[in-house]
Amino acid sequence: MNQIDNIKINQNRLNLRYKELIEQAYNFRQTDSALSDISEYRAIKLLNKLNRLKYLVRENHTTK
Repeated sequence: MNQIDNIKINQNRLNLRYKELIEQAYNFRQTDSALSDISEYRAIKLLNKLNRLKYLVRENHTTK
């Protein structure tokens, strides 16, 4: 497995976790706003990581 494959596997794992956190934040919105905010914050942090990984993959494709 090369580095690009590892990055894509990590992207898929983080994307699934991001979707779980967004759904969790939505579900907590009516019952516990603090937990909703925490889940949303974690999701935003994951989205930032995903964007950085997308940049790495794009950079690697343009250098080849």
